[in-house]
Amino acid sequence: MNEANRPVIEEFRAGGGRVGGRFEGADLVLLTSAGAKSGRRHTTPLAYLDDGDRLLVFASNAGAPDDPAWYRNIRADPRVTVEVGTETFAGAALPVEGEERDRLYARQAERVPVYAEYQRKAGRVIPVVALYRASAPGRAWAIGDELVKIHNDLRGRLAGLRDEVLAALDGRAPAAALSDLGAQLREHCVSVCDVLGEHHDNEEGRAFPRLEAEFPGLAPVVERLRREHVQVTEARRDLQALVDDLDAADPAHVRAELDRMTAGLDAHFAYEEEQLRAVLNAVGPSWAPPRLARSAGPA
Repeated sequence: MNEANRPVIEEFRAGGGRVGGRFEGADLVLLTSAGAKSGRRHTTPLAYLDDGDRLLVFASNAGAPDDPAWYRNIRADPRVTVEVGTETFAGAALPVEGEERDRLYARQAERVPVYAEYQRKAGRVIPVVALYRASAPGRAWAIGDELVKIHNDLRGRLAGLRDEVLAALDGRAPAAALSDLGAQLREHCVSVCDVLGEHHDNEEGRAFPRLEAEFPGLAPVVERLRREHVQVTEARRDLQALVDDLDAADPAHVRAELDRMTAGLDAHFAYEEEQLRAVLNAVGPSWAPPRLARSAGPA
């Protein structure tokens, strides 16, 4: 943290969001962002305006001609941690543009007149930044939450396939289905793998290129997810080969391989949700790959 801000930050945390001195009575948040060049985490106290399901902060830099460092940080990587009162949440910070920005800044300037002076002095349009929580309760459709639903659907499909395979190996499958059990398992396996492949194709084709272009600080996350997609493709092939050769397979080996694949996919899903859910919720449905909302439909 900036040494000048350290006493304010420490007092904020010790007092449950309350501070004295020149900030006494002000609505303050602590915003922690990753340095655009260093990647190190920096915490900055900022005045905020409550705007329903989001908080608004203002990159005024006290009227200086340059944008503050924290604003340059969130332009590179919008993933932030926000402390307000006694609450701490992970979220995303995105600038508000155009007429909406003008309206919201005017609202803040009316509420706290010094912001009008900041705008007059700055000689630049002072950005307004919206802080969104990682989840989007109450929103009709949020792409990050939809991503979690798709992942949960795939988790359920994989768990169902695993149970069916193990039932066949353990002799627990219904006797009437034994004659065509192998064909049913292969069909189910192809269905699961096809949905998983379609989901990743959608991400690779639209979401990932936009994330890299607009938020260069997210490049390491996208690079890791792309590497994992290659591994997932290999796991899909291994899974189909395993089901195709089920009659000759060793049950213990099949069980171990299913557990390994399931754990690997769940770890992949969890990492993507942790890193991107808040950002995707914040950027809105215009980012959605065309068939994202249908990816979790019935097989």
